[in-house]
Amino acid sequence: MSVGLVCPRCNTLTSLGATRCPLCEASLGVGEAPGAGSTSAPLSVARKGNGAPALEERMSMKSCPNCGNQIPVDDRFCGKCGTQVQAAEPAPGKTMFFAGVQMPGRAKLVLVKGDANDGVAYQLNGTEHVLGRMEGAILFPEDPLISPRHANFLYRESKLFVRDEGSVNGVFTRIKTPARIESGSVFLIGEQLLQVEASAPDFGPQPDAEGTYFYASPKRASKMRLIQRLRGGDVGIIYRARGDTITLGREGNDVNFPDDPYISGHHAEISIGPDGRFTLTDLGSKNGTFIRISDESLLNHGDYVFVGQQLLRVEIS
Repeated sequence: MSVGLVCPRCNTLTSLGATRCPLCEASLGVGEAPGAGSTSAPLSVARKGNGAPALEERMSMKSCPNCGNQIPVDDRFCGKCGTQVQAAEPAPGKTMFFAGVQMPGRAKLVLVKGDANDGVAYQLNGTEHVLGRMEGAILFPEDPLISPRHANFLYRESKLFVRDEGSVNGVFTRIKTPARIESGSVFLIGEQLLQVEASAPDFGPQPDAEGTYFYASPKRASKMRLIQRLRGGDVGIIYRARGDTITLGREGNDVNFPDDPYISGHHAEISIGPDGRFTLTDLGSKNGTFIRISDESLLNHGDYVFVGQQLLRVEIS
């Protein structure tokens, strides 16, 4: 039986005193100082008809950071001491592993769960993306507040928009800066659906056809009023502003909702300008202020969209 060293590259049997393979010149890992020897060795060997390997080409080697042993660049562990070595960068043209990457310049919708963690993400890689309870690519079949076909997320000139598809309960977007709104606009803070309207002119008490005045509580002058919309379409509180602003929150405001845990202490403010137009401002609330869009709205990275009972965050690569 022959005794010797086996080359780790070409399996050639070599004498015990050898430090490199006499056939392919690969290091045998013995008898060499760390880092000594050639920095390159054969890449591959082809066997001839008699089974003997033959040298075809050469490749770069790398040194083990622990013992200096020369190992192929693609190896992740040293064959001598077992130290883990950083793998080489993929060669040009080498097929990479596909991991569902997002197309550059495209967006995705991330479902925000009740604990503020992220849920499922919906990639918006097409042109239009319908959201609904029964129709579309983004479905919420168990949400009764979402219409069968509720909203559409679409691209126009490389920009993302959301459009209300005639839904019953509307599409809401979170405001980042003070928003100009019209009389009759609907917005959402916490669990409260609210509407702001310009007050009709007050001409004072008016008699009926027989000249009798109807008795009622005195009506103070006001430029605007806030209406709470309840489930089923009923009207809740109606607040008539004495001045040009109405503050909203959980406590210490013009209108308070102490039992709503999703409303901040000082949540939002509505003001009316000299031109009769309204401005809705979020006062740094934790959960934000959302306004119902009338038709469609431009979306940017980091925007939030509320539909039915679902809160979605927009992420654009």
